[in-house]
Amino acid sequence: MSLKPNGLARAAVRFKPASFAGTFVALMMSALIVTACGVLLETGLRASVPAERYAGAPVVAAADQSARVVADTVDGPEETAYPLPDTARVDAGLAARAARAPGAAVAVPDFTFPVLRGTAASGALTGHGWGSHVFTGTALSEGAAPHAGEVVLGTGAARAARAGVGDTVTLETADGRAGFRVSGLAEAGAGDTAGGDAGGGGAAAWFADDEASVLAGHPGRADAIAVLAEDGTDPADLAAAVGASLAGSGAHVLTGDDRGEVEDHTLAYAKETLFAIGASFGAIATLVAVFTAAGTVALSVGQRSREFALLRAVGATPRQIRRAVASEALLVAPLAGLLGCLPGIGLAHWWFGQMQDRGAVPDAVELHVSGFPLLAAVAVGLLTALGAGWAAGRRPARIKPGQALAEASVERLRPGVVRTVLGLVAVGGGAVLAGVAASAAGSDAANASLGVVMLFMLAVALLGPVLARLCAALFGLLLRGGGASASLAAANSRTNARRLASAITPIVLAMAFASTLVFMHTSESHVASEQLRDGVTADHVVTNPAGLPADAADRAARVPGVDAAVSLLDTQVLVPVRGGGETSLQGTATQGVSGSGARLAKVQDLDVREGSLDRVGEGRIAVDRTLATAAGAGLGDTLPLHLPDGTKAAPEIVAVYGRGMGLPAVTMDRASLDGHLTSPFADTLLVSGGEAGPLGALGEVTDASGYALAQNVDREFGAWANYVMAAVLGGFAAIAAVNTLVMTVLDRRRELHTLRLVGSTRRQVLRMLGWESLLVSAAGVVLGTAIAMITLTPMMRGLTGESPHVPPLLYGAFAATAVALGLAAVALPARAALRERQG
Repeated sequence: MSLKPNGLARAAVRFKPASFAGTFVALMMSALIVTACGVLLETGLRASVPAERYAGAPVVAAADQSARVVADTVDGPEETAYPLPDTARVDAGLAARAARAPGAAVAVPDFTFPVLRGTAASGALTGHGWGSHVFTGTALSEGAAPHAGEVVLGTGAARAARAGVGDTVTLETADGRAGFRVSGLAEAGAGDTAGGDAGGGGAAAWFADDEASVLAGHPGRADAIAVLAEDGTDPADLAAAVGASLAGSGAHVLTGDDRGEVEDHTLAYAKETLFAIGASFGAIATLVAVFTAAGTVALSVGQRSREFALLRAVGATPRQIRRAVASEALLVAPLAGLLGCLPGIGLAHWWFGQMQDRGAVPDAVELHVSGFPLLAAVAVGLLTALGAGWAAGRRPARIKPGQALAEASVERLRPGVVRTVLGLVAVGGGAVLAGVAASAAGSDAANASLGVVMLFMLAVALLGPVLARLCAALFGLLLRGGGASASLAAANSRTNARRLASAITPIVLAMAFASTLVFMHTSESHVASEQLRDGVTADHVVTNPAGLPADAADRAARVPGVDAAVSLLDTQVLVPVRGGGETSLQGTATQGVSGSGARLAKVQDLDVREGSLDRVGEGRIAVDRTLATAAGAGLGDTLPLHLPDGTKAAPEIVAVYGRGMGLPAVTMDRASLDGHLTSPFADTLLVSGGEAGPLGALGEVTDASGYALAQNVDREFGAWANYVMAAVLGGFAAIAAVNTLVMTVLDRRRELHTLRLVGSTRRQVLRMLGWESLLVSAAGVVLGTAIAMITLTPMMRGLTGESPHVPPLLYGAFAATAVALGLAAVALPARAALRERQG
């Protein structure tokens, strides 16, 4: 045989296909994971939505739709932007300044706000200022433009109200309920039907620009300023001129697809979601993929230690051995990476489509697929193969030929010193981080727990042979009564601890990551469901998708038998929290409450731990204890926060409660939110006492349990996201485990043939392998479960204050799947190998 390195590599691939097939599959799967996460990351970085409402306005001036935090880092001050829960608005008077910019034909302040019709059952309209018709394409079909106290109705709205020009309709806005004279009817243009705002062109109403901001609840403020260009004016030149005119106002001048972000706030959250999956989860998934692929490559190299020893005995130099291993990587890794990219793109398409179907990503956002994620996937696979091959091939290339032959015949019992030290360091680091997580709260506990699972997984990989030998000894005691096959399986496992470790590690990885991700959600969901069920004490819950009238609580209170009625307006505020030594803004569920704290206590039990809800009012709020801990604030302290439109506030904490996971984590009076929301209408009405029938005029009526069920359904995206990530990581690790088991069985064909020659029956050999597989699966499940529980316990205590909730049937399904895959991965190739020998 030629000792040329490339020749050795090609010969090895040709004559040991099973070993290289396993390596190929592992590298292909790692490329699949890296590609899918890379494509989603790139999409998140490049995501945009085309302007729809503002398509007819080449330049738009709007407020910054983000709250910003400046943190000191090693590289200096670093600013981070967090999307606002609602629209930040600009001074409507900026329209006059923008109109004076060279090249500007007209500048129009734009307003979009909900309007309730006369009865709750009639639904809602979308209100605008009439001036917006110049860029939306809306045109009068009858009558005239509105003045103060007048309205132009869309044709559909007019038909529904059975109103015509000259009639009076009763509408409710943020300014209250009033009658408006219908001055005209209009066909909604493309800009007013974008995103279904006008309900297909009819459910819209236009008011005089002078009173539109008051009706919207933001006097003197506009959503944006739309600027139209004179003929022949370039949009870029107009944008520069408008920017100069508005200098110092704080308004951002936008063109192109940037205009779409002003009208579609879901884009910012979609970017966050895509970035979290592509970058945060992608980094973990890539580490897992590299980790698993490296183990498979090392196993492949280790299985050929006998061949390397013979090559050393016949004169091959250490350099030739190392170059042969590197050449093998160059032969296998690029092709495996390229083939893995194709299903990776398919996974990204499916994942992205599912997020769009669930409303997490706007339909207008497109998936971006470029060569960068594909190149990264191939490069990661190649570097993994080269690195793992170099590490695994160092010893057979370095030691003397005689020693190499000896070690190829009998496995070394003592692990390497460096490997053992690093493994013990990983165990120590995991234990320290587990202690940190146990004493932390909120995001600090979650971040520390992530380090726990990673370090313990690293420890399992480094100390695998030692752990495998211990598991083999323990299970060997249990297998004593299993007959000759079981005893032989236990002896084999003790003697070949490295082989056993290579099979156990991916099962541990699959069980640990899948259990952590899934049971993290079941734990949070369990606590949230309990808090919601115990927290809503009202007899009736009234909801209306269009929003409840401002006087809904007063009307409900007048129903005979009603003891208390409180309306809740659900929104979010941004609260600064500390985590990982840095401050970030956390979007926090908030309820604006009508009425006093005493009335709220009759319909909602927040489990107040400190203070009193009676003091909640202007400048005073109640918060959940977990949020208070994360924000470093307590009873009597002021809590700096950003209201939904980005306005800064610093209310005093007058009560701390314990049910902020199932119920909103911030409770404030409804009036504190006036002028800071697009919709002024409450979402929910809680009623104690009385009959449900009379409440039906306000909206859909259900009881507390029905309301709790509906709220739990709203959390489905979080559950789905966790389950998908668990399926991706767990599925990858499961395939790696099957792949490794198949490789080990096929590599033992000589051993299996020898057992048959000395008199073992085919059934006895298969039973021996079955016991070994059961040992591997059981050890992997036990170790993976231990790592998951060490990770979840401090995390859940920090996030929820309770222990993890592990549904027995779900856990049993995980364990049974691991065992079944292990048995199948051993039995099928073993049967094939034994049939081959018989032939």
